Amino acid sequence: MIRVLATGTFDLLHPGHLTYLKGCKALGDELYVIVARDSMIRHKPKPVIPEDQRVEMINAFKMVDKAILGSEEDIFAPILEIKPDIIALGYDQHFDENELKNELHKRGLGVRVVRIEKSEQCALCSSARIVKKIMERCS
Repeated sequence: MIRVLATGTFDLLHPGHLTYLKGCKALGDELYVIVARDSMIRHKPKPVIPEDQRVEMINAFKMVDKAILGSEEDIFAPILEIKPDIIALGYDQHFDENELKNELHKRGLGVRVVRIEKSEQCALCSSARIVKKIMERCS
């Protein structure tokens, strides 16, 4: 049984999220998803959708076996609990793969890290582009 872990903010769901999660599920038998806590998001604006609703939406996808909220102290805490075989990063996620691999190794986790290269190429396959489009229509 191969357990795959995906992570993300998952604000304003769009086809790009589906492409990412389907690619993750294709890597194994079980797909766990860690939904980022609002307090831990530092590389982009805070989400529009509350974190509890975002995790509920991700849990509703048939390809997801279990979605949980991440930790507010240590992003590696849920990884230690889930014990994935593979961590699948999205093509545009802001993780340095080597730093991630080193930190996992330091914590005694022999986890394979892969990047899902495929992305959905639609005009609104980005939460930021969705917000921009809404703002354009409101002005």
